[in-house]
This record gives sequence, C-alpha cells and structure tokens, in this order.
Amino acid sequence: MRVEHAGPVLLVLGVSTLGACTAQDQATEGPMVKGGDEATGEYTAVADWWKPAPDHADEATCEATPDECWTWGQVSGVAVDDPERIIVAVWGDRNAEGEQRPNSSNYIVVVNSQGEITERWTQWDTVLNTPHQVYISPYDPDRHVWVVERGGDNTVRDIHEQIIKFTNDGSEIALRLLDPNPRQSAEEARANLNPGPLDFGQASVMTLLPNGDFLVGDGYQNGRIARYDAQGEFISEFGSVGAGPGQFDLIHGIAVDRDRRIYVADRQNDRIQVFTEMGEFIEEWPDVTNPAGIYMDEDENVWVVSATLNRLVKYNKQGEYQYYFGVYGGTMGGFPGGLSRPHQMDVGPDGTVYVASWDGGWLNQFIPKPDGDSAKLVGRPLRLQ
Repeated sequence: MRVEHAGPVLLVLGVSTLGACTAQDQATEGPMVKGGDEATGEYTAVADWWKPAPDHADEATCEATPDECWTWGQVSGVAVDDPERIIVAVWGDRNAEGEQRPNSSNYIVVVNSQGEITERWTQWDTVLNTPHQVYISPYDPDRHVWVVERGGDNTVRDIHEQIIKFTNDGSEIALRLLDPNPRQSAEEARANLNPGPLDFGQASVMTLLPNGDFLVGDGYQNGRIARYDAQGEFISEFGSVGAGPGQFDLIHGIAVDRDRRIYVADRQNDRIQVFTEMGEFIEEWPDVTNPAGIYMDEDENVWVVSATLNRLVKYNKQGEYQYYFGVYGGTMGGFPGGLSRPHQMDVGPDGTVYVASWDGGWLNQFIPKPDGDSAKLVGRPLRLQ
C-alpha cells in the first residue's frame, strides 16, 4: 500500500515546485509586452516627413488632369551634411505613369530635419538627368558634394555619364570627370573590354579616402572598380564582367574598413565581395539578396541595403549575419518607415538614419528610440585614419 501512494505524493510536490518557479520567472522578467512587429527596428519613423516640391501639382490638379500631376521622380541618393542640411538626389519629376516631366527639375534638393525644402539646385538642371547617388567626404573640410550621374537616355535630354564634385553650396563645379561619349547600351559598353579612364559604363557608386583618392564603381555595364586621385587622375582599376571571383555584374556599393579592405556590392550576383586595397580577391559573402548599397559604420558593422527585401541588413566584417530592420511600404497607402526599393542610406551626427526609396519616390527619416537597443542602431560613418 505504501508503494501505491508514493506516486501521487511525488506528483503533488512536483506541481507545487513548478508553480513556484513560474511565479519567480515572471517577477524577474517583468510585465508581458503584447503586440509589436519591429517593422522599423529600434527607430521611430516620422510620418509625412517627405514633402512635395513647390512646383509639384496639388491634389485638385491631380484629380482634374492626371497627365499634369507631376510629383517626385525616383529618389536615388542621400548625404547628410549636418542635422539641418540633408542633400537628396532625385530623378527629376514624373507623373502617375512614371514618365519624366519635359524640362524637368528637382534633381538635387536640400531639406532640413523637418523635411522642408531649403534649397533647389535648379542651376544644374541642364547638367543632370539621372543622379544616381550623392556623397560628402568626411575628410574634406570644405564639404564638397559629389554626384555620380548615370547619364541621360537621350529621349529626355542628352546628358553624358560623369562624376561631379560641387562646392558645398552648389554654386560651382570643382571637379568633373565627363565621359566624352553619349551613354551606350549594355551590349555596346561591354563589347569594349578595355575601357579608358573616362569610358564609364554607367558608373553607379563611389567612396572617398582620407588622402583625397576616390573609388568609383563602374558599374551597370563595366565591371570594374576604378581609383582616381584628388585631381581626378586615373590611378588603377580591377575587376571585369562576370560571375567568378573578382568579377561583377552591376556594382552597386563600395565601402572600406580600417584595414583598407574593399567591400563591393555585386548586385546581380547577389553577393558581397571583399578585396585588398590593391584589388586582390579575398572572399565572397553569398546569398545577399540584391545588395543596392553598403554602409560601413564606426564600429565596422557592414550595413547592406537590400533593394528586393526592402530592409537594411547588418553583418559583421567577417560576413556573419547579425540583424535587420525595414519592410515594404508601397501597398495600402503605406505607413511611416515603409521602404520601396531602397537605394542609398546615410546617418547624421545625431544618429538619425535617412534612406532613399527609389521606387517610392520618397526619403525616409528614422529617429533612434530613447530606450532602443544600441546594438541594433546604425553607427556614424567610419572615418579612416
């Protein structure tokens, strides 16, 4: 009889112990948090931040004459000069059909932290057509503004491919690398296996170095990383078109770490490739979906802008996945912080993150949450010594 009663006694004791542990765990962990989906990570996305330009149509005009409803074209690039001066590259104006406005404007605009337009560089409307990305060197005391221009398709305007260095206020061109030939088709450009220093194949991206040199990702058609000195003189290049190690199919991002290793977003090959400063192949990170940009922060975290996945993906510099935030925001009216084929990102000195959404035609502003996890925030841009 003693054996028959042993089981139930032990069972009661076990249940009592389990209940005590559960109560203790709940007290340690705090109150349960319900809901939430971390769509914008450790950031608050500001609603209605991106605003129309002065010459864009109002709602009444858009309803009455849709063909004349001109609004932002593709927002392609962003560079933070200071917290109250954010420089934005845009593909002019377009209507609901995606057609570019005749005699378009608004290729480079400057906004403040409230999204209000403070400058429109209309003086360069005849020089720009598809400004692809925009940069400011952290090593330049004069804060020149660099623009990579892919060139016009000759249906709207005849603009050649070029790299332009503007004065900070946009009043003058300080340096210009101009392709002497009109933009070619991919077949025509790739038939030239040895392009010259200015034979751009729709150059797409660049990064700047402390000594004034700069690297250009060239780009959509040429599969090369070209290096120039501060005066724009060609120094060297590496790479070719293809899918093997050291080859590229649409270069769309460049970053350099403290060891001077070069990270390249090889977009159509869905990978990141890493090279020595001399262009020697080190390794590749496979299965990185449609990388449209690379941003190296001060802790040498590698943030990849994924155009297809509509997110910012964090890797360490060994290529190990860490974290991501961002979601598609182009359906059902969207929501604050929604991305639509993000194209370039930058971070201000106050930690605010700006992301250019190319398809959406807007610029997102993400402000760090006061109680956010600092390990999930994007750091300031890396400055090399």
